[in-house]
Amino acid sequence: MTLANSKFGTSQPVRRREDTRFLTGDGRYLDDTVPAGALHAYVFRSSVAHAEITTLDVTEAKAADGVHLVLTADSFEAAGGTNAMNASLITNRDGSKGAAPVRPIVATGRVRFVGEAIAMVIADSPEQAKDAAELIDFDYNDLDVHMDLAQGGVPIHPEAPDNVAYDWGIGDAEKTQAAFDAAAFTTKMDITDNRIIANSMEPRGCWAAPQDGRLRMEYSGQGVWGLKGTLASTLGIDKDSIHVTTPDVGGGFGMKAFDYPEYFLVAQAAQTLARPVRWQAERTEAMLSDNGGRDLVSTAELAFDANHKITGYRVNAVSNMGAYNSGFAQFIQSDLASKVLMGVYDVQAAYFSNQGIYTNTTQVDAYRGAGRPEAIYVLERAIDYAARELGVDALELRRKNFIAADQFPYTSVTGELYDVGDFHKVLKRTEVEADLTGFTARKAISAQSGKLRGLGLCYYIESILGSPNETAHIEFADTGRVNLFVGTQSNGQGHETVYAQMLHEYTGIDPELIDIIQGDSDRIATGGGTGGSRSVTTQGTANKAVAEKTVEAYRPFVADHFGVEEVAFTDGAFRSDGSNTVMTLIEAADIARNENRDDLLSISANTTLPGRSYPNGCHVAEVEIDQDTGETQVVKYTVVDDFGVLMNPMMAEGQVHGGVVQGIGQAISEHVVYDETGQLLTATFMDYGMPRAADVPMVNFHSEPVPSTANVLGMKGCGEAGTVGALAAVANAALDAMWDHGVRKADMPFTPQRVWQMLNKGADQ
Repeated sequence: MTLANSKFGTSQPVRRREDTRFLTGDGRYLDDTVPAGALHAYVFRSSVAHAEITTLDVTEAKAADGVHLVLTADSFEAAGGTNAMNASLITNRDGSKGAAPVRPIVATGRVRFVGEAIAMVIADSPEQAKDAAELIDFDYNDLDVHMDLAQGGVPIHPEAPDNVAYDWGIGDAEKTQAAFDAAAFTTKMDITDNRIIANSMEPRGCWAAPQDGRLRMEYSGQGVWGLKGTLASTLGIDKDSIHVTTPDVGGGFGMKAFDYPEYFLVAQAAQTLARPVRWQAERTEAMLSDNGGRDLVSTAELAFDANHKITGYRVNAVSNMGAYNSGFAQFIQSDLASKVLMGVYDVQAAYFSNQGIYTNTTQVDAYRGAGRPEAIYVLERAIDYAARELGVDALELRRKNFIAADQFPYTSVTGELYDVGDFHKVLKRTEVEADLTGFTARKAISAQSGKLRGLGLCYYIESILGSPNETAHIEFADTGRVNLFVGTQSNGQGHETVYAQMLHEYTGIDPELIDIIQGDSDRIATGGGTGGSRSVTTQGTANKAVAEKTVEAYRPFVADHFGVEEVAFTDGAFRSDGSNTVMTLIEAADIARNENRDDLLSISANTTLPGRSYPNGCHVAEVEIDQDTGETQVVKYTVVDDFGVLMNPMMAEGQVHGGVVQGIGQAISEHVVYDETGQLLTATFMDYGMPRAADVPMVNFHSEPVPSTANVLGMKGCGEAGTVGALAAVANAALDAMWDHGVRKADMPFTPQRVWQMLNKGADQ
């Protein structure tokens, strides 16, 4: 049954229903859910990047007014906690394991970055907690810092005497070398992907409290099940005795998908004191302690035959791990939607430094198909640079290497299976929508104002990530409303609206009667959380399955009440041939409740996607550069995306707009800067250049869908697509604008000072 023509169903531009409460102050964010009388936690953090702790005396702090507890490494462990964060380990190219230093929840013996937690003070008020922290006697012996993205230097961990976290590689080195040896042309480009801070609107936070003999933890995150497991193992308590929930979340961006030390400390404090305890990061605190992003330096090489077909691709990348391994290691994969004819080989080394904590998401294996922003940025910078070096049109070079539409499903040289795609169609549409033929005239107009104008393109292909499994559960409440329990977690993407659209589409239930329940480990047994653009595909598939299962479960029940052998379900209701009798699911559920048919009031479905889907698209940016000041502005922006079937076109466009702004922010102004001693110089919004409305042009979005065959809904996901394409498009446009002035290397961010220096150094850089 489908309601494809309904204005509330899928593929309709329904306005986000959650926005009403968000914009009128009725949102329920973390600060709105804290239990009455909760104590306040404050984290005493290291003010130096590398030092041996010689003194840590919290006696005076513990005696200060309003203080209930001060947790240090010793007291945390004495209370039963394991003072170690989970971390992912990498297998090196030689088969050995990468370095495995322990990251303590609370520093012990040594501090390794500015902002590392040393103690947590719990008091009646935040002011009292901060005042007490001032009384902590903390002394140390300074150690030299390691700030270079290179092997060697002062060791940060004894487990990594040369500061190498891992040395990883994938692909066929011999075939790739053979491709380069036989190539008619080769190109090579060094590319820097600058470090950024996620800066979610709502900083990280949590509260914990004893509740009915169990531990209740609520936090601003991207999924509840992972934290539930690590709380149990770290605190040494039974998993079933922990209840983790997530309220409305003000942005996540992957950064909130991780465990952080504060969650374990707050949980331990609540258990020790048998009182609710809350912690909320302040902005500078978040900038110091949140996992950072990007921070990669790559050398990308391409080999071509005489017809400019790509025969080999090789990347050598170095990433900044910060002070410790993070709890998530994912080697990122992408493709330029091309046929690499002979070989690919990627190598990545990662080094420890005294520069905070880095989200271990890398661009290695940048050819296979899980294209994250890091991977696509490197690849699309390399292909655009190659076009310039070879003296060929950038669009034509891509066309020559595209996988043709009639070649799908297509297995890449590395074994990645692409289900569908029509890259030529998307690129052709882009040429029209971006008015590429009019660029020469626009460039001339800019020149009349003394400005350089450049055009940059990025053709990306990415994939959904995370678990292919998801759960959905329908519950008919006695209030006449319907609860849909989901395993994902909205961080502002609009899941409430889209999931209600889906359920309405397949059951006919009024969207106003549907409540979306998320982020509750008690009410939802399993779930994959949110990240990697997985929500609408994995959860959408589960939603459809549970809706269809519900209809089928009710079909014989309704038929029995109609006194017929079978009933049809069309236009949102059960119907019997030759009769005007109609019954909706809500009406059927009321009857089932009166007859004590509990089996019909609560129905679940679990689904597993057979494969990944591959959203792809083309971004075109145009920039203007003031030659005298170096000021760079993005003045025109066009996107044509293939997201498959769009569940809500309006919201998809909004997702792209936001992602493009995020990408423009990194390209133009965002940049994390540490000084030579490891102090973070960009720890406030006065110093860290967030994008503003004046920095962003109108983003022209267009859809050119090719439905995916990897899920029953034909969707491909779109959550990260805006950022994925924006980085390389803007950077390529900036290099295009400066190319005739001798500039051959142009790395983000394109701040006025950096661009002015590029223009004045020209070919010498």
